[in-house]
Amino acid sequence: MKTPDELKYQETDEWVMIEGKQATMGISDYAQGQLSDIVFVEFDFEADDEIKAGDIIATIESVKAAGDVISPVSGKIIEVNEKLTEEPETLNKDPYGDGWMYKIEMSNPSEADSLMSAEEYEKYCSDRD
Repeated sequence: MKTPDELKYQETDEWVMIEGKQATMGISDYAQGQLSDIVFVEFDFEADDEIKAGDIIATIESVKAAGDVISPVSGKIIEVNEKLTEEPETLNKDPYGDGWMYKIEMSNPSEADSLMSAEEYEKYCSDRD
């Protein structure tokens, strides 16, 4: 399981990369591994929409299960990775690179302070297995 140190994680298996007031987010390597072969991604929001931390912002379906994607931060969506609707398997191949889901201009950057470090997230995942 890959868990890049520069990212923050939440218990629902999303990651976020903070750059100033901008956050890029997606699902973790652990999440894509649990889902197995991802076959469908549906985004619930688009650019310029306002979202809150805890909102369900997308649905992912795999050959094994379906799951909701929960926003780790609040703000305005800057960009949606629409490529994932055509190539959902990108989430399996590259969850931290080409598999990013949303770019968000955060309205409350301090929300990210409550997210887990890579080390904390790895421990959290190993406790679930």
